[in-house]
Amino acid sequence: MRALVTGGAGFIGSNLVDFLIRKDAEVVVLDNLVTGKRENLHPSATFIEGDVTALSDARKAVTGCDIIFHLAACRAVLQSIDNPLISNETNVTGTLNMLIAARDEGAQRFILASSSSVYGGAEELPTPESAPLYPRSPYAVSKLAAEHYCRVFWEIYGLETVVLRYFNVYGPRQRPDSQYAAVIPLFIRCLLSQESPIIYGDGRQSRDFTYIEDTVQANFLAATTPTSDCAGEIFNIACGEVHTLRELLNTLGDILDITPTPHSTDQRPGDIMHSHADIGKSQSRLHYTPKISFRDGLTQTVNWHQEHGNLFSRK
Repeated sequence: MRALVTGGAGFIGSNLVDFLIRKDAEVVVLDNLVTGKRENLHPSATFIEGDVTALSDARKAVTGCDIIFHLAACRAVLQSIDNPLISNETNVTGTLNMLIAARDEGAQRFILASSSSVYGGAEELPTPESAPLYPRSPYAVSKLAAEHYCRVFWEIYGLETVVLRYFNVYGPRQRPDSQYAAVIPLFIRCLLSQESPIIYGDGRQSRDFTYIEDTVQANFLAATTPTSDCAGEIFNIACGEVHTLRELLNTLGDILDITPTPHSTDQRPGDIMHSHADIGKSQSRLHYTPKISFRDGLTQTVNWHQEHGNLFSRK
């Protein structure tokens, strides 16, 4: 397998690259290093510093690759609210550029990293892929548009596309040093620094937290499953169980032997109360099975932050 991973210097992408190389794949990474880090790059991967918003960079990266894992994105909901144009340019135009390049270069399969945010707080819990879609942020709108482009490229051009809707991925290499950082690395950094974590809202919001190894597993399965079971399809990728933010914080405190002292503030715009995936389709079609428990995943993540937190003190 010769695979391209866009965003391959980032959190999810670099973990995927490491896995693919362990599977003896030849891997190309396309990343602009805006949020990705050079330290994450596997030495055996071919690195192209470029941007998915430039069609020329997309074509250069795709050349000779049969599988495209498209993970490059502006991921933060709040960032998209602050600057919807950047979110649209990266997530919509960037995806279209990659699809065009993949089509023109004869790639076999294109796997899109999408998001549970397209559901917009679905009433049906756990939520199947067939649930009504009601995106509530520019980020979610951009991800839904990217999904539609994938479907169209399968239906019109015959490019095999597979869409993976991630639910709250966490684990080693997820950055805490951004105003748009996800909740788990933020909580860990606060607890390690003896600071009071911020809880937006009442803390009863629940999420289907998915450990990075399970997300990587799902990507590999999406690349290797027979065409008849996955081409043109959408799959939820999650653990299939939920935990509240307060439960999350208390579990992290228990792992670190710390009693958290959070303070609460108003809920953020674009946030939803509950997110819970129905993963039955992923289990039956992709043979996907989550392997890492909530506590084990958090323990491994805490250990990584204790050992590598200094990475985030440098620019």
